[in-house]
Amino acid sequence: MPELVLELNGQTWTLDPSRSYTLGRDPQGDMVLEDARVSWRHATVRWGGHSWVIEDHGSTNGTYVQGQRIQQMEIGPGQAVNLGNATDGPRLNLTVAGASAPVADIYNAHTAMAAPVQQGRQAPPQHQQPGMGWQQPQQPQQYQAPAQQQGGWQQPQGQQPQHQQQAYVPQQQSPAHQAPGGGAGAPPAHGDRSPTSFHQMALGRVMRIGRALENELVVSDLQVSRHHAEFRATHDGRFEIVDLGSHNGTYVNGQPVRQQIIGPNDIIGVGHSTFRLVGDRLEEFVDTGDVSFSARHLTVTVEGGKQILKDVSFGVPEKSLIAVIGPSGSGKSTLLKALTGYRPANEGDVLYDNRNLYKQFAELRQRIGLVPQDDILHKELTVRKALRYAAKLRFPGDTAASEREARITEVLGELKLDIHADKKVTSLSGGQRKRVSVALELLTKPSLIFLDEPTSGLDPGMDRDVMQLLRGLADDGRTVLVVTHSVAELALCDKLLVMAPGGSVAYFGPPEEALNFFGYETWADVFSAFENYRDYDWSGRWRGSQHYQMYAADLDAVAPQAVHVQPQMVRPPKPQSWGSQLWTLMRRYVSVIASDRGFMGLMLILPAVLGGVSCVIPSDFGLAPPGKGHFNQDAGTIMLILAVGACFSGAANSVRELIKERVIYERERAVGLSRSAYLMSKVIILGLITAVQGVIISAIGFSVRELPAEGLILKALPAAELCLVIIALGFTSMMIGLVISALVKTAEKTMPLLVMFAIVQVVFTGIMFKIYDSPGIEQFAWLMPSRWAIGAAGATLDLSHIMAPMDKGDPKNLDPLWEHTAAQWGIDMTVLIVLGVICGFAVARLLRRHEPEVMRN
Repeated sequence: MPELVLELNGQTWTLDPSRSYTLGRDPQGDMVLEDARVSWRHATVRWGGHSWVIEDHGSTNGTYVQGQRIQQMEIGPGQAVNLGNATDGPRLNLTVAGASAPVADIYNAHTAMAAPVQQGRQAPPQHQQPGMGWQQPQQPQQYQAPAQQQGGWQQPQGQQPQHQQQAYVPQQQSPAHQAPGGGAGAPPAHGDRSPTSFHQMALGRVMRIGRALENELVVSDLQVSRHHAEFRATHDGRFEIVDLGSHNGTYVNGQPVRQQIIGPNDIIGVGHSTFRLVGDRLEEFVDTGDVSFSARHLTVTVEGGKQILKDVSFGVPEKSLIAVIGPSGSGKSTLLKALTGYRPANEGDVLYDNRNLYKQFAELRQRIGLVPQDDILHKELTVRKALRYAAKLRFPGDTAASEREARITEVLGELKLDIHADKKVTSLSGGQRKRVSVALELLTKPSLIFLDEPTSGLDPGMDRDVMQLLRGLADDGRTVLVVTHSVAELALCDKLLVMAPGGSVAYFGPPEEALNFFGYETWADVFSAFENYRDYDWSGRWRGSQHYQMYAADLDAVAPQAVHVQPQMVRPPKPQSWGSQLWTLMRRYVSVIASDRGFMGLMLILPAVLGGVSCVIPSDFGLAPPGKGHFNQDAGTIMLILAVGACFSGAANSVRELIKERVIYERERAVGLSRSAYLMSKVIILGLITAVQGVIISAIGFSVRELPAEGLILKALPAAELCLVIIALGFTSMMIGLVISALVKTAEKTMPLLVMFAIVQVVFTGIMFKIYDSPGIEQFAWLMPSRWAIGAAGATLDLSHIMAPMDKGDPKNLDPLWEHTAAQWGIDMTVLIVLGVICGFAVARLLRRHEPEVMRN
């Protein structure tokens, strides 16, 4: 076999038949072309067993040989291939190294006999007339049941449509070749793919891995730290991997490690690259999208034993677009949560590149993108600023700002958002906002992207634009799975998964064959049949069909039977240190608040109004003259108004903050956000805002009144002492607002709870009626922050002597919380602050409910 030399843009490559070569704009590809006409993952050159083959990956502008657009073709010395344009696109010239002219001529004569395969979709096959109800459709002529053979993939007979790919047929392997953690019957990780590159290991040698050029093994991946890890040889001839304090972690068989001996069956993960030790040679596999994804016997059971997802199995070929449709109650959302690890299935396996997602979630989560139905970004920010904060949180802390900006610019250009980069997200259309959400996920170059109802609420034109966007993402080298209610653009998909009521599979296969499979003319008829015949065994009909034999039987044949999954609770590394995350979150939160001028104005007006209301009462806090029997009842009323104002403004600041960002938090938590850093960013910023409001309330409420000559703690500044009480009360009320925001399921429920909270605080201050020495009521009042705040203010003002006694037979109030001593003031303030701290721990626990189950710790 003569060596084939490929020349492109002045560079040459002598091709190695043991591996494949990717061409496109992807910087992680083997041959990178900076040409707008070339797709992200444009084509692959590989050895086909008898000759070299170039395969187009459904590129937008095509691959050309002799002016004809091709899909897959044998190539050899003397030929030229144009990418993106038949005449002036980037040109690949092929020559033979060290071979005589006759050898090249023979090679060219052999390859010239291979006719180019024209690109284009075939028309949907002709089936029986639709509308036949329950009748089983005839077997399509051009599809043959896939036969399992040594190569692992069987090409169907006849011409292959542009976007239609062979169903994934996993190979059976002996246990010795199974990937660790892959589950019973799992094929080896990476399947039968050849390594991207090889690295020779030697005793006494240290091989450092990282993004910096001075490393022995350079990985061009922003998920990788500059100096990430080292392979070291031990004194007994073995090798170990040592993490160098990387931000995204080093993994062995999907689990984060600091230092561990490795063997031939171990898979070492660093960013998008995995390594395997074979003898003294290190094989590297770069995840560029050429990965399979499959679900095997997924079953989800809820309380009461009811199954809401029943034995769902399907296989997804690499670089394809799959749509999941079905009526309400068919388990689409449950399936999506099971596939992404947010809510693992009780039984079954989810395999990413033949690796168990549940058991290796800590590593594989970095390669999976998820776009929920709601936007996962702050709409008050500009597009570029929103992506900038997301990149700051997801990339390692040692990533330069220029590297992040370059990646943001690249993603904006890929999704045609560069012209909208400086617009606020709120000013974009629904389809454009969905593109921004997709752009946020593409920052980390995921190979697998899930989308939940991305076209919900969009008009038909935007629906088509979004689906064409997803089609392009798949063509550029990613596997895309979309859950949707829209059936208008299903023809763009490679495969269609139809869920039946009850959570079972009713169909899986090409979308153009689905309606004829069900025997109806429209999807409305199919969904009506689902509703009218809910007890019909749709899954049984599917499993008894020839389509099942073609597209799912081989997958089920090697799948484990109802293996109960106990996902390991992991604490994955975080992309940044806790302090760095906190600082980024605080800056983002300030930017969000500063961009909303209406909210900023309300934050200043609310405390001013509440403080001003107290000025309606023309009275002072003057002490009663000794022995005069004069009481100042208005003093307690004024403090009641100021305290309730502080409670209301503090709780109003925070009562919506967590619920409105819940979707954002769920997604960011899944990719490494620290729960405590997120909560602390809210506490610090909202605490500062609440403190400013407390100062405003106190300045208005106390400046126009006569105060005691001196305070208990701040002798010369009694007004400042009372201001501290108001600020502490506002802070604790703000923490209670966070508890409410973490508890509710919708933002609409926050306002009634806010009003109820404020009213309850009025009742239990101890001003309106006697609280002390009232069994039950007094103990319940201890839970109210207003009770302790009034107690501290009452201690400073000596309200026990100013106000008329609650008990007519008692010459003065004897409320123990109002005792005019510095010790009592300290106790009241301490309990008030402790209540706020307890609320903080409660919020942290409540936030766990909105995290992927495999990450709850």
